[in-house]
Amino acid sequence: MKIGFFYYGIFVLLLLSACGKKGAEHKGFAMQSYPELTLSKQTATLNTTYPVTLRGKEDIDIKPRVDGFIDAVYIDEGTTVKKGQVLFKINSPSSEQMYLSAKAALNSAQAQLNTSKLDVERIRPLAEKGILSNVQLQMYENTYQSAVATLEQAKATLANAEATRSWATVTSPVDGIVGTIPYRLGSLVNSASTLTTVANTSSIYAYFSMNEKALLEFLSSLEGESQAEKIKNAPELTLQLADGSIYAEKGKLETISGVVNVTTGSANFRAVFPNQQAFLKSGTSGKIEIPRILEDVFVIPQAATFAQQDKILTFIVQGDSVVQKVVSVLTLNDGKSYAVTNGLTEGDVIIESGVATLFNGKKIK
Repeated sequence: MKIGFFYYGIFVLLLLSACGKKGAEHKGFAMQSYPELTLSKQTATLNTTYPVTLRGKEDIDIKPRVDGFIDAVYIDEGTTVKKGQVLFKINSPSSEQMYLSAKAALNSAQAQLNTSKLDVERIRPLAEKGILSNVQLQMYENTYQSAVATLEQAKATLANAEATRSWATVTSPVDGIVGTIPYRLGSLVNSASTLTTVANTSSIYAYFSMNEKALLEFLSSLEGESQAEKIKNAPELTLQLADGSIYAEKGKLETISGVVNVTTGSANFRAVFPNQQAFLKSGTSGKIEIPRILEDVFVIPQAATFAQQDKILTFIVQGDSVVQKVVSVLTLNDGKSYAVTNGLTEGDVIIESGVATLFNGKKIK
């Protein structure tokens, strides 16, 4: 019996020892270790992207000011032209006829004036001698003054006809590059016809819009009391082209519309980019990147957070356990990090990764 009791005691001790090891192993599993991150304030840059439409500094539709047929085309598409350079010649019979009629009317008015002048010079001596009455002299003088007015009117009509006649020669109003030419020799055109477009692309305007909320946030981030001062202090802008490449030159914000569009709820912006090499083309598109400097924020990896409904949360280490904390964040351009603007304080320790296995109050190493 004593020997049996002895072996039974050994068996119980071994069993208790095994249970103790399993408990220790279970306890070790519960106290899992996680990478931690101690927070300190820093500066981050957030680039906000907006689609843009590019236009030349001057995009001018060239339209004829007279009706007629195209007699000559002196330029080709893509040609660089100077201000005043002849682009088209239009055969306009109506303007030519107007000119000839005005010229003839001027000659007639001049002849009438000459006749009236002779009549006055002939009648005045007779009236002074009393042979004819002063009333007759006054009548001839009135006729002369009327002839003078008619002549001046004829001169104005001729000047107008000459200007209209000159419009048959279409010139470029600015330095620029010629666009497409839809009309060719012999085409009938009028004032509604766009012969071509001349774009001054020495500088390129980039047009984009921003909703009301983004507008207020953007303006509040700039220094200055007035909108003009804030625009002056706006950061340089980066232009991303349609192929994803970045344009070499930096741009500058020029204007913000004073009225928010009621229909779209957005304000229009205009930025300007230098284009001396004529690399940018009017009518193309791209994206504009506006940098925003974030001062005194905490940059944390997105892996340190999780979403719960419409909130972003992270785990703060408190002693040997973790506590959930709601944070306000902005997504940085690397797509992997957040800039925390509210919810954390300097010196806080958060769990850097593996948050999917955590819960509020969980014990950790």
